[in-house]
Amino acid sequence: MIFKAKIDPKRGQSAATMFELIFHTAVHNVRIGHQSPIIGLVLSMLQTIMMVAGFYVMFHFAGMRGSAIRGDYILYIFSGIFMFMLHTKAMGAVMKADGPTSNMMKHAPMNTIVAICGSALSALYLQMLALFVVLWFYHAIFNPITIEQPVQVMGMMLISWGSGAAIGMLFRSAMPWNPKLVSIISGLYMRLNMISSGKMFVANTMPSALVKVFDWNPLFHTIDQGRGFIFLNYNPHYSSIAYPIIITLICIVIGLMGEFYTKQYASLSWQQGK
Repeated sequence: MIFKAKIDPKRGQSAATMFELIFHTAVHNVRIGHQSPIIGLVLSMLQTIMMVAGFYVMFHFAGMRGSAIRGDYILYIFSGIFMFMLHTKAMGAVMKADGPTSNMMKHAPMNTIVAICGSALSALYLQMLALFVVLWFYHAIFNPITIEQPVQVMGMMLISWGSGAAIGMLFRSAMPWNPKLVSIISGLYMRLNMISSGKMFVANTMPSALVKVFDWNPLFHTIDQGRGFIFLNYNPHYSSIAYPIIITLICIVIGLMGEFYTKQYASLSWQQGK
């Protein structure tokens, strides 16, 4: 006996409508900050270049260059900066997405999940585009680069972005209940990520006692594993791929639960209190 699955046309149409809304929301978010998407791309590139230049100068004068992975030194810095930017920008974009009291929510079938997905995708688009442009210029003008396993590296970048969006959902769902406290905690987390992400260190060369200070951070794992896929002579020992994926899934589930619960009690007074 052969069973044939029946697809409800209405559900398929609803899914297609939601994906279309997410796409248009992402495009809207890319353009809303600037009159031209090119300006947003240039600003993202400048942020990345300034961070790379800052870390290069700091490593050079601090004498930390010798502790880097054997290979292209600038690519080593890029590997940490790019994943850090993906994580941080996704978190910030999700936190700033339109809430249940926004005027956009008055237009069906718009909802907060579409706003969150659109904001996260717009951040991913800008950062990935800036990444490819910066890498192309460096490859063409300064030094040809070689990435040993580009598909796996892309996977680590997507996990960095996804974990940032998931953590942003946690802060977003708690924001209406105590905006000042959540803003302080989220700002503290972003500042801690400057060091705790491990983008300035090689995990294999760190003492085991010091690794415990960093391994709670999913970004530490994605950066270290990404460097293992980028460089031929580096094999990560103190990080895993499973940990950031598990943390991302847990944060998404808790964030969605908090988002739906908060939406039931949403009011205009909350929005004015921010």
